[in-house]
Amino acid sequence: MNLFRSEEHVDRWLGSRSPGAMLPVTTLNALARGWWGDRLDPGWTPHSREQNQAVLEGLGLVGGFWQLG
Repeated sequence: MNLFRSEEHVDRWLGSRSPGAMLPVTTLNALARGWWGDRLDPGWTPHSREQNQAVLEGLGLVGGFWQLG
């Protein structure tokens, strides 16, 4: 994971390479909260693949890159 100031900064860093997925830091924060927000709860159990996929889709992270195997 890399953090950048702007898409222009990403373009300079990538050069001729293809980018992976890009998302705003606000979406990254929401993803972290959805994925790990309950991790310290006393009754925590691991999320199912379906639950994690729902977190991604709920944030609009759809498409092949975001599809869990």
